[in-house]
Amino acid sequence: MEKKNDIKIALVQMNCEKGEIDRNLHLMEEYIAAGQEKGMDIVCFPEMNITGYINPLQIPHAVLTIDHRAIHQVVKYSELYSMCVIAGFVEHNPMGKPFINQFIAHNGELLGFYRKKTIQDKEAEWFDPGDQQPVFSVLGVTVGLSVCADIDDPDIFSKYAAKGVSIVFESAAPGLYGEQETRNWLSDFNWWRSNCMEKLGKYAADGSLFIGVSTQAGRTIDEDFPGGGYLFNPRGECTAESGEWSEGVLYVQIQV
Repeated sequence: MEKKNDIKIALVQMNCEKGEIDRNLHLMEEYIAAGQEKGMDIVCFPEMNITGYINPLQIPHAVLTIDHRAIHQVVKYSELYSMCVIAGFVEHNPMGKPFINQFIAHNGELLGFYRKKTIQDKEAEWFDPGDQQPVFSVLGVTVGLSVCADIDDPDIFSKYAAKGVSIVFESAAPGLYGEQETRNWLSDFNWWRSNCMEKLGKYAADGSLFIGVSTQAGRTIDEDFPGGGYLFNPRGECTAESGEWSEGVLYVQIQV
């Protein structure tokens, strides 16, 4: 496998409407194509970006299997644009409540997936936790995945460090409290930003990890998300950030 010392990464702050799978796939392809034009190696999307952050009881048609056409389509994007793509969806679980799945595809191959381990608060009513922590090799770099509330579990990041991971991608969709009509976007953005700075900066320094963050952004039919893209280096420093809550992409480069 080709090994690169400099890895170019696109951390996407995407608006992901709930249950609108085709719409979300179309937006994904636009972001992936833009990443290819800029010479990116990896494009990382937020938690549940394909299905939107759904209540699976209310929008059951958006609970997908790993072999659903939408997942195949993303794998095809990775081949068409010669890209590593990290994306998320709500996964059907025949043995219980659905999983929150973040998968990784590269050059037309589904490398595998990670099921969110930290299920808490309202999510416990809707989802089951995963119990595995796989790692993936992309361009000779060892990669780990984490999802949103995993930010509250330092053990996840220390285990990745022990496995020799170079970079962890934290894909998130932290739903915001309060009425949409009176939303204070700046304060909500700052809340999530502070959470990332405090916790992910420490995990990065403790484990000598790069950590990249991609967050759902903007308004959906019944919920808002704060946006925000960040990159932490192995010293725990935030070396790049989007600086705003709107949709967009943080383009970064790391040396490993």
